[in-house]
Amino acid sequence: MAELTPLQSLIATGTKLWLDSVDPEEVKANRAFGATGATSNPIIIADLIKTGRFDDWLRQLIREGHSDESLAWQLTDHLVREAQQVFLPVWEETKGDDGYVSFELDPLIDDASSRLSHQERKARYLELGKKWSQGHKNRMIKVPATPAGLSTLEELAAAGVTLNVTLIFSEDQYHAARDAIWRGAQRRPGGLTPPAERSGADVRPFKSVYSIFVSRLDVYTEKHVPSLSPAAQGQVGIVNAKRIWKLNQQFWADKRLPLKQEIVFASTGVKKAGDPPWKYVEAFAGDGIETNPPATNHAVQESGRLFTRQVDKMPPPEVLKEIDEKVNMKHLEETLMEEGLKKFADPQKALLKLIAEKRASLGG
Repeated sequence: MAELTPLQSLIATGTKLWLDSVDPEEVKANRAFGATGATSNPIIIADLIKTGRFDDWLRQLIREGHSDESLAWQLTDHLVREAQQVFLPVWEETKGDDGYVSFELDPLIDDASSRLSHQERKARYLELGKKWSQGHKNRMIKVPATPAGLSTLEELAAAGVTLNVTLIFSEDQYHAARDAIWRGAQRRPGGLTPPAERSGADVRPFKSVYSIFVSRLDVYTEKHVPSLSPAAQGQVGIVNAKRIWKLNQQFWADKRLPLKQEIVFASTGVKKAGDPPWKYVEAFAGDGIETNPPATNHAVQESGRLFTRQVDKMPPPEVLKEIDEKVNMKHLEETLMEEGLKKFADPQKALLKLIAEKRASLGG
């Protein structure tokens, strides 16, 4: 029997490996590694445009009269569709439990400079969520855990949209997202009993995932909580995500659903020099979904390291106590959400600027 590769050993623990990219070349390479899903964002799309590999496609769209914004979304849709085709056999084999590609809605909806009201933002998420999910078997719609995003989840779930709630940093955000989606799922048509009386067995199959960001929490504590001991510093993102993973396991355990409602461990690329590239990959081995950047997957695959289940193992009690005493999770959530929205919106603005430059250089 052939020895497992590092990523195969990770998958063997029970982890689903997804790719944080829709680059066709990376999708192909990571599918060979064992990846069963992927996700997109504006930085990925912009980086692909910079390669020049899509110039002919952009020229065609320019000739068809698309605006810069329309070009951005047409290219995103095209790349996500291509990735969906690669992972569609997984979706079919697992009857909808895996094999998804996530499509991020417009990051400018919740941009700090946006003058949209809460209701206008909510309406926009609803409109775009339904639009970009329609007709797709294995596409997830990424909605951020902002006030507007969270308030949209019940309606989107009730409408049959498959959801990936992103930018989750805290248990409060997770609870709000999960409860809204469960309410919406029970309102879906086709149940045998009134929505209020339904059990999980009566709910039409649905899939939801909750993307808990990890490494950004450790960047935060290094800056804002420098008094953490060496044993605790660099562990907050891991502890927080494992706690939410456990809450998720407990909530869905008695719902008798045909598909798993899962935690996505996101932001798994290391941010601190000297940290091994497998730090977060190893920490969550055993369950859930890891959506890893291409560079992380390549580094892990070359490491020769084999993985065992770690997702339900915690640091010593004294480390947990120190984290609970010193880390203000509300301040952490507010700070990282503000930064996260900026990290979503700025790349979208940069993508639109890049497309305008491409239009000029390609003679549009």
